[in-house]
Amino acid sequence: MRNRRLVMCAALVAAGVGLVPGIAQAAPGAGPDATQGTGGTTYSSPAERTVVSQRAQGKQGAAHGKQGAQDSSTSIHLTAHTDGARSIDLRSHVIDFDAPALDVVVSWGDGTTDTYSLPAGGSSDARDLKHRYTVLGTYDVKVTAKNAAKGTEAVNELGFTTKGAEFTAHEPTRLLDTRAGVGAAKAKVGPRSSVALKVAGAAKVPAGATAVALNVTVTNTTGAGHVSVQSTKDGAEGAETSNVNFAAGQTVPNLVIEAIGEDGYIHLFNGGWEPVDLVADVTGYFAPAPANGWGALNPTRVVDTREGLGTGRGQIPGQGTFGVEIAGRAGVPKGATAVAVNLTATNPRSAGHLTAYPSGKAAPATSNVNFTAGQTVANSAVVPIGPDGKINVRNGGWAPADVVVDVVGFYTPESRSALVAHGIPYRLLDTRKDSWGGWKAGPLKARTHFPMRLEGDTTTPDVDGWVLNTTVTDTRGNGFLSVTPDPNFWSDYANGTAVTPQRPVSSVLNWTKGATVANVAQTPGGKGGMIDLWNQGWEDTHLLVDLLAYYKTD
Repeated sequence: MRNRRLVMCAALVAAGVGLVPGIAQAAPGAGPDATQGTGGTTYSSPAERTVVSQRAQGKQGAAHGKQGAQDSSTSIHLTAHTDGARSIDLRSHVIDFDAPALDVVVSWGDGTTDTYSLPAGGSSDARDLKHRYTVLGTYDVKVTAKNAAKGTEAVNELGFTTKGAEFTAHEPTRLLDTRAGVGAAKAKVGPRSSVALKVAGAAKVPAGATAVALNVTVTNTTGAGHVSVQSTKDGAEGAETSNVNFAAGQTVPNLVIEAIGEDGYIHLFNGGWEPVDLVADVTGYFAPAPANGWGALNPTRVVDTREGLGTGRGQIPGQGTFGVEIAGRAGVPKGATAVAVNLTATNPRSAGHLTAYPSGKAAPATSNVNFTAGQTVANSAVVPIGPDGKINVRNGGWAPADVVVDVVGFYTPESRSALVAHGIPYRLLDTRKDSWGGWKAGPLKARTHFPMRLEGDTTTPDVDGWVLNTTVTDTRGNGFLSVTPDPNFWSDYANGTAVTPQRPVSSVLNWTKGATVANVAQTPGGKGGMIDLWNQGWEDTHLLVDLLAYYKTD
């Protein structure tokens, strides 16, 4: 991987007009690479696992080989690491202080090999090799050191699974409902307690799935709090980050894209001080096997019932449903199997919910957005596309409501951009705190955007798309957040030549005064690996951004 580092631009750009006075600017190149925050996976096969055997060379050679096998001192130590989607970084350490010369063959497990030779005189040779797999999956990587003089060969091997995972759409299905005893005991989740949810191997999610797209909802709340979702119990209960934030009496959903633990479970932690009910609906899963890759799009509005965009003009009646043509529209190809959208309910005349699901299917007993009368609320969703290229949206309330749909990406068999996630969300930004790079604590100013650099000053970003959990808190008025690719390079901001980005009309989340609201944003970086976070309200607000995962081709 190229040496790329994340820099938090410690400046808020007021409608694209320079840096906000009083906020120090981060020097280019400061800080870690955003992708390094997800850690990666390491595999190891120590030298003690080396197997030395004779090579078939006829009777005389075989006898010599047998003696050589007994005398051989060759050992091989293998370690492998990956933080990419399809790549492996292998360190092969071959040790033999008595060998005349060794021929080393690296078999990658996909039918390809690399070779190199070690000179006579004995050696301790450690070298780094990199390989990219064409197809996601699990491979047996084998390193063989051949001693021609003794007629022996030493072999060590390790199993390696690509970090990347491709997506398979799943008809919306309820995996967890503590109100009904689905997926867990029929009881509220206690304060500062967690519930384990079986995902891999449940509801037709295969045992080999490594990540899942879930709509997680908290309901029957009697106090304020938050929910953290992670692949391990300790991770969820000790998390600095959160996925869902709620107040007393609220029902709040949020899309969660999360790694699945090795045991097939994820863990949902109630971070509040009062018991709550939790609901989780699966809409897709990711596995290290060929399926559907990610396709990133700039957010595009495809439905707005207030204007008659994408459907008839006028509110959707209570219990009413309308279809949305998605495939072949707004940059979504006709072969796409699922679409990532931001679904917003606004001007509802009573409490209710919205459900998005594939056309040609009956409306499931799940929900994507929950609302109260008069509330504007948004939530991200991953929705399977029906065979006619459409999705349906149902107003599950008993009174009319307006609906807005923004498309942010899609999944298709033609794309090879795979999800890379490891189960530990990584906080990129918390405007309430001072941080490295010169950021001084202070809210995101009204009607401004914050340009965030997620990769170095590059013209060829490594990452195809970012999965971010965004949260606003300490809100001082009503507003909404937009997340879009930035059209500039970091150097443009550094030298004062950045162009003003066009103010977007799409929204990621909506808030009212005093609320804490979270939602997932899936977005590509701009041509320079940067994104813009827009406070579209007329009052300042604090903003938190957590990295959940990213999409890569390599």
